[in-house]
This record gives sequence, C-alpha cells and structure tokens, in this order.
Amino acid sequence: MKHFFQLLSLSFFCVLGCNVPQDQPQQTNDYPSYSGIYPHLAYYNEEGECGTGAVVPWADRLWVITYGPHLPFGSSDKLYEITPDLQQVIREESIGGTPANRMIHTESNQLFIGPYAIDKNRNVRVIPYEKAPGRYTGLARHLTQPDKKILIATMEEGFYEVDVQTLEVATIHEDGNILRQEGNTGQYSALLPGSHGKGFYSGQGVLVYSNNGEDTPEALKKFDIEAGALAEFQEGEWKIVRRNQFVEVTGPGGIHGNPNPENDPIWATGWDHKSVLLGLRDKGSWTFYRLPKASHSYDGAHGWNTEWPRIRDVGTQDSPDYLMTMHGMFWKFPATFTANNTSGIRPRSAYLKVIGDFTRWNEKLVFGTDDAAQREFLNKRSVKGGIDGPGQSNSNLWFTSIDQPDHLGPATAEGALYLSEEISADTPSEPFLFAGWDQRMAWIDHEGKQDVSFVFEVDREGDGNWEQLQQVTAKAGASVSVNFHQSEKGEWIRVRTDKSIRGTVHLSYTDQSRFSNKQEGLFDGLATVGEQKSTGGLLYGLGDNRRALGILAGKVTAEGFEEEGYYELDGAMNLVRKEDAETAELIRNKFSIPKNVITVEASSVLVVDDQGRRWRLPLGNDKHTAFLQKGLQRISREVATERDLFNAHGTFYELPAENADGFAKIRPIASHEFNIHDYASYRGLLVLTGIAEDVGQERIIQSEDGKARVWVGAIDDLWKMGKPTGQGGPWKNSLVQANIPSDPYLIGFYDQKSLTLSHDAESDVTFTIEVEPVGHGPWMKYLKLTVPAGKTISHQFPNHFQARWIRFSTDKSCTATTWLHYE
Repeated sequence: MKHFFQLLSLSFFCVLGCNVPQDQPQQTNDYPSYSGIYPHLAYYNEEGECGTGAVVPWADRLWVITYGPHLPFGSSDKLYEITPDLQQVIREESIGGTPANRMIHTESNQLFIGPYAIDKNRNVRVIPYEKAPGRYTGLARHLTQPDKKILIATMEEGFYEVDVQTLEVATIHEDGNILRQEGNTGQYSALLPGSHGKGFYSGQGVLVYSNNGEDTPEALKKFDIEAGALAEFQEGEWKIVRRNQFVEVTGPGGIHGNPNPENDPIWATGWDHKSVLLGLRDKGSWTFYRLPKASHSYDGAHGWNTEWPRIRDVGTQDSPDYLMTMHGMFWKFPATFTANNTSGIRPRSAYLKVIGDFTRWNEKLVFGTDDAAQREFLNKRSVKGGIDGPGQSNSNLWFTSIDQPDHLGPATAEGALYLSEEISADTPSEPFLFAGWDQRMAWIDHEGKQDVSFVFEVDREGDGNWEQLQQVTAKAGASVSVNFHQSEKGEWIRVRTDKSIRGTVHLSYTDQSRFSNKQEGLFDGLATVGEQKSTGGLLYGLGDNRRALGILAGKVTAEGFEEEGYYELDGAMNLVRKEDAETAELIRNKFSIPKNVITVEASSVLVVDDQGRRWRLPLGNDKHTAFLQKGLQRISREVATERDLFNAHGTFYELPAENADGFAKIRPIASHEFNIHDYASYRGLLVLTGIAEDVGQERIIQSEDGKARVWVGAIDDLWKMGKPTGQGGPWKNSLVQANIPSDPYLIGFYDQKSLTLSHDAESDVTFTIEVEPVGHGPWMKYLKLTVPAGKTISHQFPNHFQARWIRFSTDKSCTATTWLHYE
C-alpha cells in the first residue's frame, strides 16, 4: 500500500455494457399496498439472505440492488429498476453478489451501484467480479483524478480503481476472499484490524474506511470484546483512527461525494458495548461523541447484525434534510455538523425494520429493508422450539410519508460513558448527547474505597464551551442516581471525577411523547383472548421459488387448534385453498408452536435463556395463560433479519439475538389483548393469524370459503397496537431468604410505574431495591424501604426514572410480595 498512488494509475480490462431491455407495457398504479409495502415489489433470491444493498433515484427510475450473505463472486441477486408507476423491471445485466455501494458520479453523469454503471439513458454496464472480486461495500471519489476515476472498497479489504469511461479496473489491494482461496486460513485480510467492512469515503486528502466486526470464534458469541476499526489512508500508509466498530462514513455531499473535499467534514458512525459512537473529521483531526442506543439488536462483535446504517440527505435541493439511522433510531442530523458547531442532532423515533438504505423519491421516503433470511444465521434459541426459517429469503421496499420517522416508537434510549472501568482523575469523558429529551437521568456506580466527586458539564450551544451543570458526591462503594431537570439545557454532557476510580456512569433518557393507546381501526379484526373462537393458522414462507405464504388454517378455541385446510397467499394477496398434503405436513411438523418454553407463574412470566440466565416479564390479561400453555400463541420468531419478535402474555417485544445479549436487552414494543396464533414475515409484510369471526376490513385478507384469514401490515405498525403495560414482579407470596436477590424483572421502557411491598413477618422487613440500567452492567442500589409488620407500602417511580431491570432482597427470611404496575 506504500505505492498506492502509483497503483492508482494502473488499468486492466474494458468491460462492455449491455442494452436496456424493453420496458413493460404501461399500467396504472392499482397495486395493493399495506402500510406502504407493495407485495408485488418484493424481491427473492436463492441465497441464505436477501437484503437491500442500495436504493437510488436515477434517470426517472428507482434503482435497487439486493445481496446474499457472503458471495464475493456473484449470486442470484438482481439489479431492479422501479418505474414511477411502480412496475418492477429485473435487469438482465444482473450478476448479484453482496453489494451495498452507491455513488452518483457527477462528471460522467453516471450512477454506480453495486457492480453496475448506469448512464442518463438507463444503459447498464457491468464490472465483472472476475476483474474485481469481493463484497462491494463502498465507493469513494478518487483523491487525484476524481473526474476520471472512482474507488471501490470491499468488505474484505479489496480496493480497486475504476475508470468511469472504460470501466477498466486496477487492483490496489487484493480482496481477502482471494487471499483465503490461496490458502490463508487466518483473517480474511490482514491489512487492517477488524473485519466485515462497511463504510468508505474520501476527503481532506485521505481515504476513510470502516469495519464493524472481528473475524474470530469468540466474536460469534460475545458482544463486548474488542472489535472493528476506523482507519484512514494518507501518503501511502494506513493509520488506525479508532479500534471500535464503525459503519457509515460520509459527509455533506453524501452519495455525490463532498463538494468541497479539502474543507468539508467527514462523519462516521459506530458503536461499542456502551453506546453509539459518532466520529467527526474536521480540519484534519478526529473528534468522537457518544449517543444513546434505542435498540441493542444491532450489537454483536461479529458485526453481522447491523446491515448498512446511513446518514443521507432526504430533503430537497433548496432544503437539505439529513436522516441518520443508527441502532434502531431515526435521527435528525445537521448538515452543519463541524468542530465549531456540533448542535442539532436529535432523536426522531424508534423503528423495528432492518434498513439497508433509504432515499426520497416522488415525495415519499423509500426504505430498502432486510426482512426474511432463510438461513437465520446465529439467531437460534430454545424458546423458538426448533422452528425453521422461511423456505426462501425475501425482502421489500417500504414507502412512507416524509415525516414518518417522527411518528414510530418512543425514542427512549440509554448508554454509558464508563461501564465498570477505570476513570482517570480530572479527565473529561467524551461528550454524550444531552439535547432531545425532556426526561433525563444518570446512574453512577462507584466501586472505590474513597468518596468521589462527579462533576457533570455541558456544552450548551455545541460550540465547545463547557460549563459545570451539577456536582454529585458518591460515597465509597455506593450508587447514586441523578435527575436532570427539563430546564437544564445543553447539546452535550460530559463528566469528570476528582479522583481516579473504577466505576460506571450511565445515562438514561425517556421519551414520554409517544406513550399512547392503540390506534383505532388499524387492528380491527384481530380476535381477543376473551373470544370463544378465532381463525388461526400456522405460517411458512414457501421455498423453491413458489413465492407464496403457506397457511395451515383452522379454528382456535380454548380446547386447541382444529385444522380446516391448507391455503396459500400469493403476491397479489389472493388467499386460495390448495391440495398439497406434503406442504401441510411440513408446516404441521416444522412450524408447530412449542409448549413449555416459558413459564407463566402467579407473579410473572419466567424465561430461562440458553445460557441458563433467569428473566421475569410482566403479566397481561390472565386469559392469555391458557392459550400459551396449550401452544396456541406463537412465542418467538424472526420477522426481521437476525432478531426476533417475542410475544409473551399480551406484550410484543423486540428480542436481540443471543450473540447480542438476547433477553438481557429485550425491549417491549406494545401490549395487547389479542389472541394472536402465529406471525411471520412475507414480502416485507408482517402477517398475523388469530382473526375474529365474521369481520372484514382492508387489513384482513380471507379465502373465498372464509376458512382462512390473515391480518397484514408492517412490523412497525406494532407501535400503534398499544403502549407497553403490565403488572407483576419477581415475588408474589413467595418464600424468600434473607439477603438473596430475586430474579431480574423488566422495568425498562414502561410508563407510570408504581410498586407495592408486603410480607408476613412479625416484625419490620427492609426491602433493598436494586436496578440494572444497562443489561450487562453492574447492579446499583436504588432505594431501601422498610415495611412494618402487617402493612403494605407503595412507591411511585418518578417520571424521569429509567432502568432496564429491577430486583429485590430482604433483610429477613419471610413470605414477600413485590408487585409492580405499569399503566
């Protein structure tokens, strides 16, 4: 790599293009859609995953590429051309692979997307993988000849120079897949630490490249080991900027490249086990900031769970509007984000879809998603009961209003500045985002033997001027919670201590603006647990290019599930009875709902995960219990790639894969009283069974004979099903031993939280209440409450209170109840 600029001048072969296929006949747009998802636009491949690598408007069309999981030499994936009236054209030039790169090269008036170059007349030329193998992850403008050449980076550190006119390719650094083919059994590429390349961009005289994983067996199981890297190349040398997991690398110019490359900033997003990371390169120097995580489903040291987070302008030419996706949150990102002005980053709302790319097109936002992976990768767990993945990978586009990112899930989020680690005296932490929430608090855990002063400082305007906000003293070995009042303003917050210690500083922010009840009408037709009978069905996305959803339909009653026939839902949303005993038997055997994988107790729902860890979740309507125990409600299934939708006793949860810490990071989405029999992803839709008798609305699709019915929508419709509620606790009239903590009980992400405590002892009992705000952090003492004999006392948690788990212990052995209400 020391002779990089000499290698940039090399060129190899000219790749000839292909003619544009004839357009299909014009049709009016009368395609059915549900929550902005058009079933006819779904795309399939023959690989273990079918994600969306890029979506770009160009030449009066929307261009889409899909990818398989690890296919550096091509695959069955396609280049799609979507017409303004939503016809889908599969380009015959398609060669597949695992691409997620895109760039509009202004000087040559071409769109480069995946291995394709598309001119203004929609002529498509191909860069063959024989000349430039690898999983294309990024494109960058050339440092010295930006008008004539572009640079391609692959996920295994292959770097290529491409002539934009001839498509001649010069290899700068050989792709790691080639190196491994040649007998190297170590990391795919030893050029840089980390693996699983993601971002690539140029500016300020450097190339910046990121990866977000680690290519080791340990990384397949652990989420908090050292992983990933952000690196830059300048003057013949690679330099490691930061050894953390990084993804997007971009700037104000986005997919066009920075318009003023010498002076424009470069932005990079990433994360570690504590929080989201944001890197800024301005005037030749890097500065890093921290943001909270809404979701932990993106964690995992291998880096597989993230896809391609983006920062992208979805505004207009006259009014730029940058949207950032990172760790399950939509963020407003300021185009003016520089070292002198770091103000303006704001949370918008949380989402559940796995998004590969997005754009503005025809006054809509269009998200390319990763919905149903046949392989499911490492996302296996016992609560699924051995259920298989879909028979064939498929995903879709999601069309929304321009302001939809403001209206999905609550932006409640958390992250740490320090997590049970060494903190140096009088050394400020990295800045952590402070603006954007009304309810904010901090948890401090001091592991040392001397009292320590924690000083919180804020940068009020984002101009780098810091001033003291609060000072808190933590006793030796103690925990402290800190409330930040709504009147305390600032763009960023940081902390410093007066002594070197070991400890934790964790920030939790609550969004109460979207704690709302269910949307009227959207879920009409779903049966409730109070109904005697409903139309159920076990679901299976069929394989072998059948491209239909198989439904083993029947009646659900308190006695069980009575089959009434096999049906298929096709791409036109026709639900038709079929005579197919083989498929019906496959569904019956492979997709039955497991029993006894969770336990409903008088106090709570008990889950024992695959590591033997015990977790307790709130109870809903008691009528759910019988249906769960008889295997009449699906409990866990992957409906977005590499994470599960978990349904327990009337609450839907987002459940990260076990390699992202699983149940420790579970997040409630919505509570309900619906008797949902099964659910699955199909053509980008969320499909539910468990439909009431004799009901009709546009979301309910039924067969001609009325014996099969399904509800269809988007997974992010679940935010409108009803805010998370519940009741219960780790103990209900439970025999407890003195000073032995209870199981963890979920308290995070709920509204209006209250607690009652009681016991049967003949003297006072002191209950110690501990919280765990992280999921993988230390337990911290929150409160001690003494309950007199024969009395019940109550505690109302303040609005700003936020932690993920809560547990209890008593100073005496007794029979005790710890009962929490979330309203």
